Amino acid sequence: MAKKVLLLHGWGGSDLPHWQSWLASELVKEYGCVNFLRFSNFDTPKLDVWRDELEETLEGFNPDIVICHSLANTLWFHLCNTSTLKTIETLYLIAPPSMKCEVEEIKEFFPQKIPKSLFAKEVFLIGSTNDPYMSVQELYQLQKELDVELKVLENTGHINTDSGFGKWPWLLERVLKK
Repeated sequence: MAKKVLLLHGWGGSDLPHWQSWLASELVKEYGCVNFLRFSNFDTPKLDVWRDELEETLEGFNPDIVICHSLANTLWFHLCNTSTLKTIETLYLIAPPSMKCEVEEIKEFFPQKIPKSLFAKEVFLIGSTNDPYMSVQELYQLQKELDVELKVLENTGHINTDSGFGKWPWLLERVLKK
């Protein structure tokens, strides 16, 4: 595997046993080049700080694949709407929150506009039928507006540790094939 993979966590981080931590360690075992960015103050995120940290990481790491979870999707949309990014090969948007999320601790990230470009050659949107942060109807609407491939998982909540996502072999296999 010669691709550079950037993992972006959401609000609260993605420490073990979260699938992002597991995926990072599995990719390293395959001699992958992985950057699992740890955003500052991930329990009380600040949009400007996270945006600066991501822009700096993108410039220095120059990833081929970016895998966003939760609030990281919203952050990616912010960059797409306000910056000119280098186009990456593959972007995974996993369990994005509603574009109108009203959670107090992350309110400065919202509302969010659909980006005109996601700055990726290939995009996969993955969500759940019962995500507490985005209804399945909103997920289908987002997929339609972004015009990207969609995978809907049944009853997997926010696709995190709380919903049983520690190991995620399906995603590992997809990333390794890139």
